[in-house]
Amino acid sequence: MFSEMGDHILIVDDDREIRELLSTYLVKNGMRVATAPTGRHMRVALEESGPFDLIILDLMMPGEDGLSLCRDLRAGKHKAIPIVMLTARSEEPDRILGLEMGADDYLSKPFAPRELLARIRSVLRRTRMLPPNMRVAEEASRLVFGEWQLDTVARHLVDTEGVVVPLSGAEYRLLRVFLDHPQKVLNRDQLLSLTQGREAELFERSIDLLVSRLRQRLRDDAREPKFIKTVRSEGYVFSTLVAPGGD
Repeated sequence: MFSEMGDHILIVDDDREIRELLSTYLVKNGMRVATAPTGRHMRVALEESGPFDLIILDLMMPGEDGLSLCRDLRAGKHKAIPIVMLTARSEEPDRILGLEMGADDYLSKPFAPRELLARIRSVLRRTRMLPPNMRVAEEASRLVFGEWQLDTVARHLVDTEGVVVPLSGAEYRLLRVFLDHPQKVLNRDQLLSLTQGREAELFERSIDLLVSRLRQRLRDDAREPKFIKTVRSEGYVFSTLVAPGGD
């Protein structure tokens, strides 16, 4: 199903009634909409009906589920498209896993279409706050900076002596933001947008604390930091060059 105006949204959900309900509601609110019942149909739509401004992705689908599709999207050429994930599950681990896979927001069923519309607009607004020249670094299994390596598969730090430093999910996402955008000043709103997720309000309030925790992991002196430097009245900058590492 397609419409002809506004932001272009792709709805991926195996429930035909939900696809039709959401599509009708979003079209009435000025958006263009395409729908797909499976991951295979999603890929066809991405190639033949795009570009899309945002993907609404159901977690629980037969065959390829939303988590695997989200992971594949984030690893491929469509990695920059924002994703709002839907699920009938309400357990905390599923919410966190969806966000860790790269979803930008998360909404549990049942929900009001009006709430989904608000989430879509919020995610699009945050995404469009970013300067157009901010491109994500090429995917690599390891990223090297200074005496450190970040293992992007195991999601932990490794120093020159091979000592592993585990990272929390929030610490890993923030470090990836800095490594993907080295030597660029990022304000707190941009850091929030680039790390995106349902926990956004908490993260916005605690961004400075999270930077402090990450500095501790990197053994970075806050008074004279080598990696994450504070730019007064602007935000933070990761001042060290970053390069892909070998396996």
